[in-house]
Amino acid sequence: MENHNDSSGYWKANLRLIKISLVIWALVSYGFGILLRPLLSGIRIGGTDISFWFAQQGALIVFIALIFFYAWRMNKLDKQYGVDEE
Repeated sequence: MENHNDSSGYWKANLRLIKISLVIWALVSYGFGILLRPLLSGIRIGGTDISFWFAQQGALIVFIALIFFYAWRMNKLDKQYGVDEE
């Protein structure tokens, strides 16, 4: 991997990753659970509407997945910029 000693590039990449993660989280928790509820009514999962499922379970699952994705991606970013702990 290349060793970039550009801290501004590192932080731009970090902030971009955070923004993408927040947009996904907001879309899943607020969008699917509340805003898109009329469009999603009728789609059933686990015996209930999918929007209710996203509000109760799906948002939590996606949030946990985002945590693992962020940690994995940041480890790669740290290695790329030579700031990893190893």
